[in-house]
Amino acid sequence: MSCLVKKSGEIISKDTIDIIRERYERITRAINREFWKDKSTADHSLLVGSYGRGTAIDTSDIDVLVELPQSEYERYDSQKGNGQSRLLQAVRSVLQTTYSRSNISGDGQVVKIEFSDGVKFEILPAFLNMSCYSQSYTYPDSNMGGNWKSTNPKSEQEAMKKKNISSNGLLFDTCRHFRRVRDEYFCGSHLSGIVIDSFIYEAMGNWHWVSDGEISFASHGDYEKVLYNYLVDKYSLYGMPVMLKAPGSNQAVNASSSIECLKKVVDYIAN
Repeated sequence: MSCLVKKSGEIISKDTIDIIRERYERITRAINREFWKDKSTADHSLLVGSYGRGTAIDTSDIDVLVELPQSEYERYDSQKGNGQSRLLQAVRSVLQTTYSRSNISGDGQVVKIEFSDGVKFEILPAFLNMSCYSQSYTYPDSNMGGNWKSTNPKSEQEAMKKKNISSNGLLFDTCRHFRRVRDEYFCGSHLSGIVIDSFIYEAMGNWHWVSDGEISFASHGDYEKVLYNYLVDKYSLYGMPVMLKAPGSNQAVNASSSIECLKKVVDYIAN
């Protein structure tokens, strides 16, 4: 039976959560004031990344998707010479007004804010694509001359939440534990949060924390060995691109730059 007795998980302090909430609301208000002409602290924004998927720890960056009016997309898409970069700079200028003492920069697809206490926000300006099947967003990528990409964070969040419930919280706990091991033992190596979450979502199968009245017959380390064997069996071809699928959205996740650190983390946890 693929069930485990629950252990204590990774906890983010209330003080940290309060700081994140206050900054999230100020960022949202600044964007709404400039682009939507209102002062809402909640509309047109969404926590994405690790926080949005429920798998963040206290060292995680805070990723915020801010929705902009379609007219802004048309404006920057029609510009020659990397309108995507100009859009990021426009968002950067708005945020500099709110956080004039913080280090704010445009970087590829996001605007980064680095606060003096070490907390980092990454702001992704995006445009809503409404369809009958999903609620995806188009966002700018200023690399390689500029282009537009698509993301579907709500589908990912819904899939992660659903599997976390069915695993009695084991999914989120495992994802957070991987992050803690990465930060404490392999901080010099790259391993992105979406790679961690996509891999565990795929590899854990039906493993779960035990429910009330349920008996676990799993031995210590059985679950960790399942994750280790899955990684070795499926992603051991050296020199080949490593592609995962994001939960829910099934969008391709290129794990090539993260695979070596992922192997180190899984090996550490399993042995």
